[in-house]
Amino acid sequence: MHELADPWSGGGPGPWILFAPFVWVLVIALAVTVLRRTVWRRGGPGRAFRGPRYPARADAPSPVTVLGRRFAAGEIDEEEYWRRLSVLEEHFATGPKGGTA
Repeated sequence: MHELADPWSGGGPGPWILFAPFVWVLVIALAVTVLRRTVWRRGGPGRAFRGPRYPARADAPSPVTVLGRRFAAGEIDEEEYWRRLSVLEEHFATGPKGGTA
């Protein structure tokens, strides 16, 4: 019995028995790191990356507001303003043409 408890006598597993759990911890940590950097970041397998998951900033101006400011500043003329506004209304489906009130 004393030989099994003494790792230096050749009868027990020795200090190398701690190496196997350490290797498994490293393998699991590596797998989690690889998955976080690839699959989980994109939202899972089979789903395309759709950009960040956080909502847009609340203080960010809308495209219509930016267009109105550019028109007011004289950067674009009236014809360009109305042309771009119609494109924005079609794209965002807001305003009189969009049908959502």
